This record gives sequence, structure tokens and C-alpha cells, in this order.
Amino acid sequence: MAEARRRRSVRVGVGVGLPLVAAVALVALLLRLFPVDATSQWGLFPAVVAGVCWAGQLWYVGYGLDPGRLTGGFWRRLLGLANVVTLVRGALYAVVAGFVVVPSETALAWVPALCYGTGVALDKLDGIVARTVGRQTELGRRLDMAFDTFGFVVAPLVAVLWGLLPVWYLSISAARYVFRGAVWLRRVRGLPVGDLPDSDLGKYLAGVQMIFVTIALAPLAPTDLVWILAPVVLAPSLAVFTRDYLAVSGRIGRGVDDAQ
Repeated sequence: MAEARRRRSVRVGVGVGLPLVAAVALVALLLRLFPVDATSQWGLFPAVVAGVCWAGQLWYVGYGLDPGRLTGGFWRRLLGLANVVTLVRGALYAVVAGFVVVPSETALAWVPALCYGTGVALDKLDGIVARTVGRQTELGRRLDMAFDTFGFVVAPLVAVLWGLLPVWYLSISAARYVFRGAVWLRRVRGLPVGDLPDSDLGKYLAGVQMIFVTIALAPLAPTDLVWILAPVVLAPSLAVFTRDYLAVSGRIGRGVDDAQ
């Protein structure tokens, strides 16, 4: 009974308490750092949008955790150095999300590029820290994946809304969801799902995408040149998603792992 109460307490803390406290703290910080009149044409405070997105990310991570693993030093692991670096990265991406409701003419146009670029720089740091002074965990993996995916959505979205990238560039934001949806549909239909190709090419191209989007968001970047380079940068990443689906659907490569 006591163990069940502890698990329930941690579950509530992870699923409700942590996202709420983190969101309030981020909103308070942003309202203090940035002027109150930095609102959108819809009258929304970007700080509030950022806080909601930050809470949503943390809720998503906590929701998918195994309740049996939430005890036994969970909070100590969550606040380990590597995960703290990852959490900072997620907060920076949430700040970028706030600029979805800010006009491109804002005096704070440099903030999305700075926040997203810093998050990109921290992307490698958290993994290095986990491997050297800490340890890699399922929690850290979920945090890293959730924040990477979120950043890939909000940063290109801000760039598109500000006219810094063409709207079709958002296909890179949708590609992961389309891939996962297609794999899920195969499982639902009882079709085999194969292994992903043993290749780091997707990771390298993801890094290229992050750097390119950061440059596109920078106020001093030549927008005309960015638009010209956009299809050149985008095409290889979309090709890798296509290759991966052809592999898991058995159209190329060998081996099927239904448990994947």
C-alpha cells in the first residue's frame, strides 16, 4: 500500500506538478526578460504560449514513463547533470514556440535564432555528459527525443510564418509523424515491420537541418539565398525517411522484427 502511494505521488508530481511548476517559472522569467507589449496580432502573450508548450513537453515525457520506474531515486535521476542540460534545451525550444504568435517585425527577432541555436549546441552536450560523468537512461532518451521532435516543428514553423523559409519546408516537421503513422498502420493491419537501416546518416542530416534552420532564423541571414538552398538541404532528409520506410516495409533490405 505504501509503495502504491509513493508511485501515485511521483506519478502526480511528474504528470501534473512538474509541468505546472516549470510552466509558471518559464512564464515568469520571460515576462521579466521581455517587454509585455511583445504580443501578437491575436493579443496572445508569447511567454504564456511558451509556458504551455513547455508544460506540454514535460507532460508528454512523464505520461509515457513506466510507473514502476518512477520510484527509487527518480527525482535525483531527473535532475542529473545530463538531464538538466536536456531540460534547458527543451525550455529554449519552448521560447522559440512563443514566437509563433509574434510578428516578424518585432524588435526581438533575434531571440528565436539565439534560443534554437543554443539548443542545437546543447544537443550534443547532454549526450556527452551522460556518457562521461553520468549514465544514459530511458528518461534521458525520452527527454532528448521529445525535445528534438518539438524543436523540429516549432523552429521551421516560426521561420515559415516570418517568411524566412517556404511553407513546403514544413514537410521536414511532418516527416517523422508521417513515418511513425505509416509504421503504426502496418502493425494495425498485421503487416510485418522490419529493422531500420544500420546507418547514422539520418542523425547527420538532422544536424544539418538544425544548423540550417538556425541560420534561416537569424535576422542578418540573406532570405533569398536561404530560399534557394532550402530544397537542397531538405531533399536528402526526406529521402532518408523514404528509405527508412522502404526498409521497415520490407521493400529494401532484409530482416523483420515484429517487436520493434
